Amino acid sequence: MNYSVISGDIVSSTGLHTQDRKFVEENLNTLLHSLKEEFNVYGRIIKGDYLECVVPKASEGLQVALAIKSFVKAIPIKMKDYKSEDNRIKQFKTHGIRLAIGYGELSRYKPEEGVIDGEAIYLSGREISGETTYNKERIVIKNTLFFASKNETLNKNFQPLLALLDVLLSKATSRQCEVLYLKLMNNQEDEIAKRLGIGQSAVNQHSTSVGWNAIEEAVNYFKLIISN
Repeated sequence: MNYSVISGDIVSSTGLHTQDRKFVEENLNTLLHSLKEEFNVYGRIIKGDYLECVVPKASEGLQVALAIKSFVKAIPIKMKDYKSEDNRIKQFKTHGIRLAIGYGELSRYKPEEGVIDGEAIYLSGREISGETTYNKERIVIKNTLFFASKNETLNKNFQPLLALLDVLLSKATSRQCEVLYLKLMNNQEDEIAKRLGIGQSAVNQHSTSVGWNAIEEAVNYFKLIISN
């Protein structure tokens, strides 16, 4: 049986103030709880800024990854608390989190004991560890979404798709990311409007601006290919 395993690390977490790092970690715990309820995801946070998630239904891997990405980008960290020339906080606000989806088998998966072992988690972890920005003074981030499997055709198919999604999300505002996250969590627009305290037309506008139609197509394409 194949799984999607997502590994992720917060971009420029060492550049965040201590209270903001703690705030991000608290938010990640809330996120993992919601992902468990909606997608039966098993997730854990390591050292406060690194997460691992097992998506049992592998075809939902991209949907979950984009939900994580949009959620993190919507975390309300105040830019005014940082120096205007601080590149690291700008990178956090632009990219939020770097994510890799590893697709493959797990030799051992016992969520109740916190055990994840096997090909899928090695693949995702390797992609992330090769892309760390830890302690780098100047950060130039080209990509923050990756896919890795033993199937080279799959890798080549998904690479340009993820690169385009990456660009879309890097340009998204906090509010657009909030709306996107809730849509990826399978909420209807009227529910989102109620939850965010805005009109349904505003939800629709944010949804259009962030490129929801293209994102939804990409998610469905991923589901189709992985299911086959």
